[in-house]
Amino acid sequence: MSDTIAAPPYAAPVGTPYQAEHRAEHRPEPQPEPRLEPQGEIGPTGRPLPDLPVPPPLERHGPATVIAMCNQKGGVGKTTTTISLGAALAEYGRKVLLVDFDPQGSLSVGLGFNPNALEGTIYNMLMERETRLDDIICKTNVDGMDLLPSNIDLSAAEVQLVTEVAREQSLARVLRPALATYDVILIDCQPSLGLLTINALTAADGVVVPLECEYFALRGVALLTETIDKVTERLNPGLRINGLLGTMYDSRTLHGREVLKTLVDGWGDAVFHTVIRRTVKFSDSTVAGEPITSYAPGSPGAEAYRQLAREVLVRCNAG
Repeated sequence: MSDTIAAPPYAAPVGTPYQAEHRAEHRPEPQPEPRLEPQGEIGPTGRPLPDLPVPPPLERHGPATVIAMCNQKGGVGKTTTTISLGAALAEYGRKVLLVDFDPQGSLSVGLGFNPNALEGTIYNMLMERETRLDDIICKTNVDGMDLLPSNIDLSAAEVQLVTEVAREQSLARVLRPALATYDVILIDCQPSLGLLTINALTAADGVVVPLECEYFALRGVALLTETIDKVTERLNPGLRINGLLGTMYDSRTLHGREVLKTLVDGWGDAVFHTVIRRTVKFSDSTVAGEPITSYAPGSPGAEAYRQLAREVLVRCNAG
């Protein structure tokens, strides 16, 4: 695997062409690419853990850094990561918007909403120009974290957008009014590389790739990165891979350890130092309709997502 995939460098997002004009007056001067200085303790990826300090409070909110949570393979922890990472970022004083961009509506369900009972979803934002963002956004039970919900109606958008002008930029248009209000926008993508996912990548500054520590999950990474490269070349030159995140890791199994090592050997520093281990608490928190950071705040899973939030803020230069 390591012989066929080159590790791409991660970099702070520079903004998409469709967001650059709005951000120019808010975004500070570009800073050098952040370096995660090792501290000596060896982490689960076999590398020294960096110092990840608690981020300082913000004096004001915005402009938002947009991150797509993307993997065409299902069941790798995208939705769980979106919810728990968003909640951890909100704990650190960041104003977060979660975007459910999957017709299955799993993100909405995971936050305690019934997708079929919603009067408006992101589908209405995409297809009805008169629909306002404030009419669709839902408040969650987590202070500082809002949701742009979805349901099965979104599956029709993939067909209807085909005839639209600049169809790949539809989501970027929808999110543009939110950029000045939020600090981080997390897009939970559907498990495919179709038009909806292309829209998410076009709207995003960076990509986080949740990856189950299992052999078959590794096989699709090359196809995903090929798609990201095409979007970067043709639609969104500011797009960067922020990192690959090992999920559902079980250090007790040789297979899990070997897969994580293969991932690090192939991608190097593009792999997050944070690793999300298997725990029943994630399933329990999903049933409860809340993130693990509030359902089991003292659990190792909650602390892992807090560590991931700190690492994401450093990698993305998002404050």
